Amino acid sequence: MEGGMAGFFEQFEAMVGLITRYLATGVEGASGVIVGIAVLEAVWRSLVLFFVQHERPESLKEAIRLRLGRWLSVVLEFLLAADILRTAVAPNWNDIGKLAAIAAIRTALNYFLGQEVREETERIADTKITAPIRREQG
Repeated sequence: MEGGMAGFFEQFEAMVGLITRYLATGVEGASGVIVGIAVLEAVWRSLVLFFVQHERPESLKEAIRLRLGRWLSVVLEFLLAADILRTAVAPNWNDIGKLAAIAAIRTALNYFLGQEVREETERIADTKITAPIRREQG
């Protein structure tokens, strides 16, 4: 009976590993699709801005960049999740070390990207709030 249970658990473990690897691959694929769509949207908006609305303020260019940056931040989170899924299936010290390096790099990228997006969002909000006051004072 014990041999049967051991075989069952081995099959179960193999099945969980396979599903987890498929899930990680799906998350990576979805990340690629998201990046592709975000870049296409940014290119489209940039072309419209360049050819149609070329006399618009610089803030519209910044808005395009910030929107793309937000999507890239989401994708970095997804890719980190995929790496965690892959490592969770069959962890060895080599894979754990790679995950730590990848996690550190992606987390740093995401942090600095998020910081830049926050600062620019605050700057835009501050400009919208203070511009009417400056006009009244000016």
